[in-house]
Amino acid sequence: MEKLIAHLKSQGFIFQGSEIYGGLANSWDYGPLGVEVKNKLKQAWWNHFVRKNPYNIGLDSSIILNSSVWKASGHIDGFNDPLIDCKKCNSRWRADKLIEEFNSEINAGVMTENQMEEFIKEQNIKCPKCQACDFTQIRKFALMFKTNQGVLEDESSSVYLRPETAQGIFINFKNAQRSLRKKLPFGIGQIGKSFRNEITPGNFIFRTREFEQMELEFFFNPSDEKDWFSYWLNEVETFLQDKIQINKENYRVRSHEKDELAHYSTATSDIEFKFPFGWGELWGVAHRGNFDLNAHQEASKQDLTYLDPTTNQKVLPHVIEPSVGVERMMLAILWQAYHEEDLGEGNSRIVMKLPYNLAPYQIAVMPLQKQQNDQALALYSNLLNNFDVTYDETGNVGKRYRRQDAIGTPFVITVDFDTPETNSVTVRERDSMEQVRINLDELETYLKAKF
Repeated sequence: MEKLIAHLKSQGFIFQGSEIYGGLANSWDYGPLGVEVKNKLKQAWWNHFVRKNPYNIGLDSSIILNSSVWKASGHIDGFNDPLIDCKKCNSRWRADKLIEEFNSEINAGVMTENQMEEFIKEQNIKCPKCQACDFTQIRKFALMFKTNQGVLEDESSSVYLRPETAQGIFINFKNAQRSLRKKLPFGIGQIGKSFRNEITPGNFIFRTREFEQMELEFFFNPSDEKDWFSYWLNEVETFLQDKIQINKENYRVRSHEKDELAHYSTATSDIEFKFPFGWGELWGVAHRGNFDLNAHQEASKQDLTYLDPTTNQKVLPHVIEPSVGVERMMLAILWQAYHEEDLGEGNSRIVMKLPYNLAPYQIAVMPLQKQQNDQALALYSNLLNNFDVTYDETGNVGKRYRRQDAIGTPFVITVDFDTPETNSVTVRERDSMEQVRINLDELETYLKAKF
């Protein structure tokens, strides 16, 4: 992980947030290359789950919502973590995580606070910082960031940064359905920022306090006989394997046991990825029933039912939710792509084997010598019309190849001494390092076929 983080910083993918002021814990900025990968990932998700799916439409809801939304959804009363302090060094920890790190086979999420306290005492679980075994009682720690709207700072002006994007979809279910005259089943997708005041964030960008979610809420009639849960679980795997080329050996599907399920859920499956620190949740697919729509209908006194045009009956739809964090997906992609290769004879390279559709640049154009600059620049300008291209003229050819390998550029095109006479260039592929000679008249056709 340390090697990956250092590489991503040096190459312009991800920087420490507020670095010139000593940084801000758990804050990360996406550099010139990182933002390209991130935007392409979000675009790939949007294309697969919204734009090119016949059932779904999109939405972009507000980050700050009426506090009644979070009261109705249960977040104000129930969205908290079990906080415990070490009496010796005053460090703070999540009690459930201390237990699960002590024994990975235990699901502490189903334990009561008393059970967690007793387990920590009985097993003599130590403070990770000072190794003491003396903790305070567990107290609840609210995960939502609270702020004030307007000029007065009192309870009447209190609002929250959203901890998830889903509620913005639920409260707009009726608006979206009516405006586009959608019939069940249909889904609403959204990509947006969420905020959680995590006690123990960490593992680089795996768990952060500010993050982006790619969420879909799929609404259907509970009498619908189709297995929509399996349908969306399959779509998630199709996206992982076909759209962003996550190796099947690097992830697994784990169905939640009954005692793990949220009180409103009848089924949940997690896609877990093998990160450098171990298996971690990447993507969740949950059957939420009609919990959310029912809660907002009761709290708002608004009719959120759907009128079935065939049966003329009112239905409160059930929901399947495939939800994934952009940062976690980024970490999975970047970790899988990072390779250190021994080329023999004392040579080596670091190469980011990113999927072609997610690489910051698809192509690098470079002149062999300064004499070819004009023709190389002309080719670069022409390719910009159809591809994401960078231009590289600094250093010898070998160093430039290594530089493009290190940032994951799939193809490098070199304009050399033979180009004017043969009307051809050398095209080098990143992963195999194989080079072929391509006529300039056929170059774009060749490249489009590759992408």
